[in-house]
Amino acid sequence: VLILHGWGGSDYPHWQSWSASQLIKENYIVSFPQLPNKDFPNLNEWLNFLEKEFNHFKPDIVLCHSLANILWFHFVNKFNIKPIEKLMLVAPVRQDCKIQELKTFFPYPIVEDLKAKEIIMVSSTNDQYLSVDEAINLQSQLNIGLKILDDAGHINANSGYGELSCAIDWIKKKEE
Repeated sequence: VLILHGWGGSDYPHWQSWSASQLIKENYIVSFPQLPNKDFPNLNEWLNFLEKEFNHFKPDIVLCHSLANILWFHFVNKFNIKPIEKLMLVAPVRQDCKIQELKTFFPYPIVEDLKAKEIIMVSSTNDQYLSVDEAINLQSQLNIGLKILDDAGHINANSGYGELSCAIDWIKKKEE
């Protein structure tokens, strides 16, 4: 399982840190790298890092949070990779994000093939970076599943998500 954090990282008590430890306890092989310049990210730096990590680690499952979703869209748009089994996109960011530190990531491509056999997007009813309507629109454009959490903010530690058990349950669930 490859876990990709967003802007600023996903250190403890973020659900991604919790997920990494839970998965390791269950004998999953996990890579949870810190992307370069996490506080002042640059798309090309993150793409180069992800290309190396992806080719070295060869994940079956990828969990993205926030800006990492946008990184994944650019990554699969730029590189011809072998499809993975599962992809979870948690709390993506709207297309017209105006945060100066993140400008190299926007606009991002809407990719027809996200290079995964099973994909779920998880959003929130009150995420300041993506409204419910924007989430539904993105989900429709990507033609993927969507789970909307009530009042979960940006689904991070600041909004009370030190755990995200639905992510672990989804990873462990066998395709039907």
